[in-house]
Amino acid sequence: MTEPRTAPSHAEHTLHRAIGPKLLILFVIGDILGTGIYATTGKVAGKVGGALWVPFAIGFVVAVLTAASYVELVGKYPKAAGAALYTQKAFKTPFLTFIIAFMVMCSGLSSASAAARAFSGDYLGELTGDALPPTLVAITFILLLAALNLRGVSESVKANVVLTLVELTGLVIILAIGAYAVLTGDGEPSRLTEFETGDGTGFALMTGVLGATALGFFAFVGFEDSVNMAEETKDPVRTFPRAIFIGVAVTGTIYVLVALVSSLLVDSKTLEGSSGPLLEVVKAGGVDFPHKLFALIALFAVTNSALINIMMASRLCYGMANERILPRAMGRVLPRRRTPIVGIVFVSLLAIGLVSTGEIEGLGDTTAFLLLCVFAVVNVAVLVLRRDPVEHRHFRAPTVVPVLGAITALILASPLADRPAEVYVRAGVLVAIGVGLWVVNQVVLRAKGEE
Repeated sequence: MTEPRTAPSHAEHTLHRAIGPKLLILFVIGDILGTGIYATTGKVAGKVGGALWVPFAIGFVVAVLTAASYVELVGKYPKAAGAALYTQKAFKTPFLTFIIAFMVMCSGLSSASAAARAFSGDYLGELTGDALPPTLVAITFILLLAALNLRGVSESVKANVVLTLVELTGLVIILAIGAYAVLTGDGEPSRLTEFETGDGTGFALMTGVLGATALGFFAFVGFEDSVNMAEETKDPVRTFPRAIFIGVAVTGTIYVLVALVSSLLVDSKTLEGSSGPLLEVVKAGGVDFPHKLFALIALFAVTNSALINIMMASRLCYGMANERILPRAMGRVLPRRRTPIVGIVFVSLLAIGLVSTGEIEGLGDTTAFLLLCVFAVVNVAVLVLRRDPVEHRHFRAPTVVPVLGAITALILASPLADRPAEVYVRAGVLVAIGVGLWVVNQVVLRAKGEE
């Protein structure tokens, strides 16, 4: 005789709090580091010239402004849905909430797709001699990460720790090569102040720098992903402020230094033409460091970026399902592993579909554009939600910070940033898909009488 069916326990629908303060700091650093700096440095140089450190410095400031807003909001509302939760609480407009959530999810998937493309590019080519089909490599790459994510958050985050240490090692190698070049008098310091932006007018300089900053901002995205791990973090109200600010500060400093070294040792045209620009730096550094070993390190770095983005998107699906923005089935977890199985499968399939829609630069710029739009809304939400105090103490950003965060995000998302039209088209198509899903979900809810 079969056992009587009982209602699932609360524990079966909650996530395991496995992330402590140190692990969260490494998670944030590992999330920000990776594909952006390893793969798009050259494309930034192509937009601005030898002074490619300037866009990274500006991007650092913009990231700090918006990070402060996220820290305030995750302290007030330590739940998994992130920007979607903040938008709903601030504006109470389900359609806007869904679009913001969908844009965040798509930004993670386009970022993971950019990482998959970077994985199958020049770094892998250094090891295999371009013998493997790039698209097949990228798809296999996504499937393997999905399998790791299904196994459990503890396993995924521990893998993130190992990969973070590896990718940090790669960037330390770049900085050591730069230090050696300075001490031996190698490199070309004059390139560090060279701007190559169109016709050389003031407007061309402004749009060129803004465009380079918008693309370079792709390297800074990731800190916002960590708030989706709030329900898997121990004492999130106290843990998140330190973790996010340390993570952004460490990565921002490293990025500016790596950009300086890259421009010092390699001209902007050579950097622009490579999908593995930091490998070009190693080759030009005058240090006998194995090129294949550095290529392997870079592959670990882009793997880390993709892993965390798949994790973020699946947890976002879980959070939206619990908020009834997506069907409840999207919140289903594996009974033993307690990982969001439906969300992981769903986002992995979307990522596989997105892999073939563009190259690294286009996918990276799409990621940055989508998130800049989201960041503008989040910064406004901080101000609106000041009218909704909570009982517990939490971090509060100075009012000027979210104001400047919203303004800078909107400027970098605007046509002033001189991004290709294909980025707006790709983002528009993704948003249109989101609108279609919203309509389908509303029909289902009405049919069930749950609207």
